[in-house]
Parts: sequence; structure tokens; C-alpha cells
Amino acid sequence: MPASNGHTAPDLPFPVFQASSKVERYLLYDINTITWLRKNHNILGVLIGTLPQIPQQNVFLGLPLELQPEEARLLVEKGLAYTVNDLDWHTKDLASKNTTQVESIRADLHRDGIEVARELQKSKQKQTREALKRLRINSFSTVSSHSAASPDPQAQDDTPEETLFADLPTPESTQAQSVLEPKPWTVTPTISYPPLSAPPVPSSPALPKSTPSSYALFAHLHDKGYFMSPGIRFGCQFSVYPGDPLRFHSHFLAMSAEWDEEIDLLDLVGGEGWGRGLRRGG
Repeated sequence: MPASNGHTAPDLPFPVFQASSKVERYLLYDINTITWLRKNHNILGVLIGTLPQIPQQNVFLGLPLELQPEEARLLVEKGLAYTVNDLDWHTKDLASKNTTQVESIRADLHRDGIEVARELQKSKQKQTREALKRLRINSFSTVSSHSAASPDPQAQDDTPEETLFADLPTPESTQAQSVLEPKPWTVTPTISYPPLSAPPVPSSPALPKSTPSSYALFAHLHDKGYFMSPGIRFGCQFSVYPGDPLRFHSHFLAMSAEWDEEIDLLDLVGGEGWGRGLRRGG
């Protein structure tokens, strides 16, 4: 496994959230944990977050990250993570909060929204000052060139210097116009704790379900230092990379089989064809 390179490790073990007791989907919401896993443990997952009202954002998916069942099981077996029933935990923890605690949570979110709005306002003011400064310099250069090209002093007197920038606000006046407190932004935290309590660590974490043969294959390749992403679009179980997929093309495709399972020769030939196409196209 690659060594740590500046990414802070989360508190171990960390929670992996199962959507519900009936849905075998394992999610991570903390970007710091996701980054640390990718950097130090070759765990990729798949980003699935999007905005329902803005479908074009599907090109650039975001949080949460969905782990493959094999990835989730590996993390639990190694003692790095434990699974939490997302729905049950949120329901119980929210029900345990009294009115004072709920109002405190809302106040914290409101305060965060004000800070975000202030930072955005400062950024806009800075951009406005810089744009006005460039505009005044360009206007001054243009007028100076025009004055130098005109030999008639009377023509220069027709445009007094004090009127050259009368229609341009100064950076100071622009800043003075923005003294009002900005409207707070609505802040949506990507994780629930804080403000909610961290999910309790079970004494004996339940192992995520996965096919024995596919997990054995995944664990073996992961132990060899490979990165693996879902290979369904290539007709296999895993696309296998020698390093981070952001830097490397996949080197081969992988399919698992039971110990005594018969393997059709046509499956091998078909897999070889897919592998050659993948190497040529990325």
C-alpha cells in the first residue's frame, strides 16, 4: 500500500453508512475520509451525488461516494470501518435531541451561512475594485494618448481633467455602498456529525454482504496494490489499474469464478477482445 502523504487520517474506525436494512448500498459522505482512502488504501468507490433539478450536472457527479460491497467488506475486515444503518441512526439521534439542542444546531448553521455570505461579498468587492482600477488606468492611458496627439491647447481645455472619470465610481465609494449585512446562505453540511452524535462503534461489526468468489478476487488484487473500479460497462466485474485511474489506464479486466466452476473458452476469448479495446481506447 502507498504511504501517507499529508492526508490526515480519520478517527478509526469510521462509519460506512448503509442506506437501510433492506438495501445493500454503502455510502461515504466525508470528503476527507474519501480522499484519505483513495490515497492510502486504493479505495475508489463511485461518486453518485447529483441535483435532481439540474440533470446536466450528471456529467460531474459529487458526494456521496458509493462503495462496492467488496470495498466496504475489506474496510470492515481490516478494522478501518464499521457499518451503520443510516436511517435508523438518524431517526434515533434526532429523536433524542431536545428543543434547546435543535435550536443550537439551527443557530450554528445560520452562523455558518453568514460567514459564507461575508466571504463571498468580500470576494466580489475585491473583484470590483480590481476591475475599476484597470478601467481607470485604461481610460487615463487613452485620454493621455489623445491629448499628446492634439496640438491645439484649446482642444485640451475643452475636456478638463476633473471630468475625465466623473462617470466612474471609485473603489472607496463602491466599498462604502456595500456596508449592509449580506443575506445568509443556506448551508447544507455534507456530514451529520457534528451536530449529531457520532454513530456508536459496535462490539462486533457486521460484515457487508458480497459474493465469496468476487470478494476473494478483489481482496487478492487489492493486496497486490491494484486499484479497482466497477467493470460492468466492459462486461466484467472489475477494471484493474496499476495505480490511481487519474494517472493510469486499466491494465486488464477481471472476472471471478468459483473454485470448481467450469470456464467457457468463449468467455476468455471475449474478455481478451474487451481487454484489447480497453487498452486502445482508455
